[in-house]
Amino acid sequence: MVNVIDGSAKHVPQEMEQFLPGGGTNKYKIQPRKSDAEQALANNDFDPFTMRENEHPTTDNETLTHLLKASLGTGILGMPYAFMYSGLVMGIFATILTAFICTHCSYVLVKCGHKLYYKTRRTKMTFAEIAEAAFQKGPKSLRGFAPVAKFSILFGLFLTYFGTCSVYTVIVAKNFEQVLVHWTGRDIEPRVIICIMLVPLILIAWVPNLKYLAPVSMVANVFMGLGLGITFYYLVQDLPPIEERSLVTLSTLPAFFSITIFAMEAIGVVMPLENNMKTPKNFLGICGVLSQGMSGVTLIYMLLGFLGYLRYGSETGESITLNLPIEEWPAQAVKVLIALAVYCTFGLQFFVCLEIVWDGIKERCTKRPIFVNYVLRTVLVTAAVVLAVSVPTIAPFMGLIGAFCFSILGLIFPVIIELVVHWDSGFGPGNWILWKNIIIMLCGVAALIFGSLSAIQDIMKVYSGSTEAQ
Repeated sequence: MVNVIDGSAKHVPQEMEQFLPGGGTNKYKIQPRKSDAEQALANNDFDPFTMRENEHPTTDNETLTHLLKASLGTGILGMPYAFMYSGLVMGIFATILTAFICTHCSYVLVKCGHKLYYKTRRTKMTFAEIAEAAFQKGPKSLRGFAPVAKFSILFGLFLTYFGTCSVYTVIVAKNFEQVLVHWTGRDIEPRVIICIMLVPLILIAWVPNLKYLAPVSMVANVFMGLGLGITFYYLVQDLPPIEERSLVTLSTLPAFFSITIFAMEAIGVVMPLENNMKTPKNFLGICGVLSQGMSGVTLIYMLLGFLGYLRYGSETGESITLNLPIEEWPAQAVKVLIALAVYCTFGLQFFVCLEIVWDGIKERCTKRPIFVNYVLRTVLVTAAVVLAVSVPTIAPFMGLIGAFCFSILGLIFPVIIELVVHWDSGFGPGNWILWKNIIIMLCGVAALIFGSLSAIQDIMKVYSGSTEAQ
């Protein structure tokens, strides 16, 4: 059965009978039972982390595996192209800055969630539920925005990750298509490959929960690691002197940030991962799961971006695999491995869509919930494949939606939630939380504008016939 979010708290063990002396004999007096919330408030013993119930909790290592897979998506292959916009030296520092902002926003979201667990007496919440609870518990003037905030996040998350599933389908099909065309010498319609992929995609979508999806993410990490390893092999061959490449480029720096944020951002899977952890407190902290995962991701992003741009310069492709010689078998292996890695990642991206829709209908499906859940999985996968078949050049459109949604969901919404949560307690010495969040929101708006402009330009190129959608 799917591992869905349950907002109820575990019952607090309490003394139901009190031993009292009376009349020379000992008697038991039955006390009226208080509600769990009242009991927790009275005794101050409410702990949402120990009271949390998960049928299939994930360990720290399993959560780290999921986080790595969510962050090391296909966007990493565009990092050399991003470095072309920033220059070698500026790219290193800008990547660190982008990773810090994205990680901080994820940290802020989880931290606010932990604060709201105690205020709402709930053991776990989704991204949208955190936004709703923040406004409900915030100033009276903002409480009316709680339903709007929840709906906006749910709609944005579903739109983004459902579109991502369709794009992943196209990416897998086109990678296999390139290899098959090279070996057969015949043109193969991508739509045929996409249709063939329907059954394998349904099977991976039927994986019950994140606990059982962890080995699939591990396999995806292995495939992506092998693919990146072979790519690095090509990148370190015949490297030119650093002086031949641009070191600092300021005019196109906003385009770098939009590409990198889209590649790194994984805000949609942060709360599902935290909600399913066996030890959720270990998600945060300097050496927590989030910090460990994003540190490794940042290092790989910098290394691939630096070497890719240094190797190919102005000829760097939007995806570094486009620069690899297709006639050589290691380059073909890269395409197959990355296609398989994206296929394995489909399940994790799909889990976000499933959770959103299932939470909206599960109350009406009490008779045969498991059957309805798997029917829902099948319908959603089929819809994603139909969308991919209908518009196999959908990637530029999803780039527009991704740039729009990820900038708002990943950067702007988390800091707004933090401001609302800290409204009554204050923003720290010198209002540093307020000023910090204003800067992050400005970065989010810049990424929103420039990322959307870049995606619109790609759409215009596709439909003007000047380039082929990748």
